[in-house]
Amino acid sequence: MRLALGVSYNGRAYHGWQSQLSGQTVQDKLEAALARFAGLNAGQRITTLCAGRTDTGVHGLMQVVHFDTDIERTPFSWVRGTNRYLPEDIAVQWAHPVPDAFHCRASALTRRYRYLLSQSPVRPSVDAGRVGWSMRALDGDAMRAAAALLVGRHDFTSFRASACQALSPVKHVRRIDIVQQRDARAGVSDGLEIERCQWQFEFEADAFLHHMIRNILGCLVRVGQGDAPPEWMGEVLAARSRKVAAPTFSPAGLYFLGPLYDAAWGLPAEATFRESP
Repeated sequence: MRLALGVSYNGRAYHGWQSQLSGQTVQDKLEAALARFAGLNAGQRITTLCAGRTDTGVHGLMQVVHFDTDIERTPFSWVRGTNRYLPEDIAVQWAHPVPDAFHCRASALTRRYRYLLSQSPVRPSVDAGRVGWSMRALDGDAMRAAAALLVGRHDFTSFRASACQALSPVKHVRRIDIVQQRDARAGVSDGLEIERCQWQFEFEADAFLHHMIRNILGCLVRVGQGDAPPEWMGEVLAARSRKVAAPTFSPAGLYFLGPLYDAAWGLPAEATFRESP
């Protein structure tokens, strides 16, 4: 039987998704919990595949994984039983049997990420590790104009990490939405007043390159802070060179919202693709 799971996690304590010798990754913790719930002997394991690997410090709201097993349990038992053995910052949200043809990565139609950024005169404290930070005010209209230049099918080499293993840098970005959530308070830093608010950046594409979103964020923030005009984003894209883009932005505010699949797979509604009206 092939089983798909929806998994959420706070990535701050982990060295990313993918298994490492340290054992301090989300995949390592999940597979260990699955093995304990399944009652496997020492040395035996359940191997999972994920829809999209996340880096150190990046969070997941609906990572989708799949694995094959001969063990028969109800979907609800897989959820409750596995969560019993997971640390408190990782939780299985749902379990669903799927056909053998389903592949959590290859079957995904799109993938979505969200970045939360705090605009404030002082760095985050309570939200440390859960939001990015800009001490300077950001211009939403300028950032939206810059982001619009990235929508469509392009070569995103300028936003690709050197360690990226993707076969092609060409990806189709369906949308980039930027929303400001205002805070009536104001803060002062070195005598400079700045409005406190939170920015939400949401990305959807067929797939993303390694560090692609964080590299785009670095460029959007540069534009938003007035250090480059919106047209500069198009120049960066056309250059196809990582050297011309802004530095990689912090992973703290990045959330993998999850992949979306054809409704024919029968997965929960939050994992089902729907065309915009």
